[in-house]
Amino acid sequence: MTFRRRRHRVFNLVNLGALIMVAVTALPLYWLAVNSFKTPAELGASTPTAVPHEVTFGNYAQAWVDNGFGRYLLNSVVVSVSATVIVLVLATFAGYALGRLGVRGSGPIMIGLLMISVFPSIAVLAPLYLLERQLGLLNSYQGLVLPYVAFHLPFAIWIMRGYLVGLPPELEEAARVDGAGTTRTLVSIVLPQALPGLFTAGVFTFTASWTEFLMALTFNSEDAFRTVPVGIALFGTQYEVPFGAIFGAAMMATVPIAILVLAFRRTVVSGLSSGAVKG
Repeated sequence: MTFRRRRHRVFNLVNLGALIMVAVTALPLYWLAVNSFKTPAELGASTPTAVPHEVTFGNYAQAWVDNGFGRYLLNSVVVSVSATVIVLVLATFAGYALGRLGVRGSGPIMIGLLMISVFPSIAVLAPLYLLERQLGLLNSYQGLVLPYVAFHLPFAIWIMRGYLVGLPPELEEAARVDGAGTTRTLVSIVLPQALPGLFTAGVFTFTASWTEFLMALTFNSEDAFRTVPVGIALFGTQYEVPFGAIFGAAMMATVPIAILVLAFRRTVVSGLSSGAVKG
């Protein structure tokens, strides 16, 4: 009886902690959404309100029309999708080789990838800028896609390798008996089973590319190639800060990520848990 009470108490504490985490995470998002629909008069009021007295979409229109948010959004889509596709292709082949083909030295390779994945981007920002300037990649999509691929690929390989290790080998053995090569086995047999890991790596790569700020600010100084985080940060002038437009743009930038995470939440959890348990 005492054990049941203790277990019930621990369960309640865990639920309470989860509710607190949800509240802490959801409160800023709620405040962002509420302020994006407020009029300039309400945003400038000394006493903020939890609900707008007058709902307006003017902040969204101001961000889209007056501040060119549509162009920033297109740039972010092009860069993030391109980087994600390249990372997934490379991570799939690398993860399969390291996890299923018995590559010699795979342990040190994985340790090296882990060290690279936690390496701060600011440490190599100046050399990368000089390199991209010499190669003529500044103010271009390629100037962001290539660094994003380099920085996000190690973590994606970790995810794919961890998931692929846990897959049963019987189907691969049957495919090899039937004469299928390594690439054919990976594409036709392994990849359909590894979709949760693939989606997990894709969501993390897309989100990281979508929200990256430092390299986007450094490598693309022209307005035509700025992405969403940089574009929002540069709203306004030295005399005026358009808070309404900033809230509206931030809300539009958050919605795609929220939809992506909600749509693939179960797949992402499955990919992470499988990689953690079996990797």
